[in-house]
Amino acid sequence: MPLIDLANPRRFQQLARILIPMFALAAAILIGVGLVMGFRAPADYQQGEMVRVMYIHVPFAWLSLGAYTMMAIAALGTLVWRHPLADVAGKAAAQIGMAFCFLCLITGSLWGRPTWGTYWDWDPRLTSVLVLFLLYLGVLALWRAIEDPNRAGRAAAILALVGFVNVPIVKFSVDWWTSIHQPTSVMRLDGPTIHPSMLTPLLISAAGFLALFLTLHLAAMRNELLRRRVRTLRILAAAKAKA
Repeated sequence: MPLIDLANPRRFQQLARILIPMFALAAAILIGVGLVMGFRAPADYQQGEMVRVMYIHVPFAWLSLGAYTMMAIAALGTLVWRHPLADVAGKAAAQIGMAFCFLCLITGSLWGRPTWGTYWDWDPRLTSVLVLFLLYLGVLALWRAIEDPNRAGRAAAILALVGFVNVPIVKFSVDWWTSIHQPTSVMRLDGPTIHPSMLTPLLISAAGFLALFLTLHLAAMRNELLRRRVRTLRILAAAKAKA
């Protein structure tokens, strides 16, 4: 199916009905396998059993950045290409990305307490992730503050694009500034530094959470399209009643 065909909400709804169960099944299997393998993997020689928080914290962190990147791409689709589903995709990504970012902060704090001796520190990585969470809240607040979906979508798209500058800051903060957060150990030019016994379940778990994100994203887009259709029908009914 050509990408332009997805501009038709009806065709998108048909595709979503097929993909949502597939992604949901993949998410359940991959997350289950990844977490079981993670709990059977050896404990870290420094962090002990607490290292197992990694198998949910790291996927949440990756997807928090991925969801915001998707928002920025959708923002371009709204402002430049005027794709009919772009702001719908951006709004859906913002809702899920905000939740994943919040869970990233919570699991990171729980992991940090025994590792760093504190739940929170104004570390560059932690602070930039908190800023990311606030950006998510700001984008969603714009959508709620403006009644017209088209105007709300354009305003939110501008904020999403401006806020995208924080994504590389989150990614490279541990390299640019002194940080208590551990450096990147997976996505490195010279290859991962994490042992395969931990890397394999981490990647499987991350793939499962990605499938979960896609499931929730498609479902949220479908719900948003239905919500807008109901709004349009109500406006038409009100105009007809006045006439």
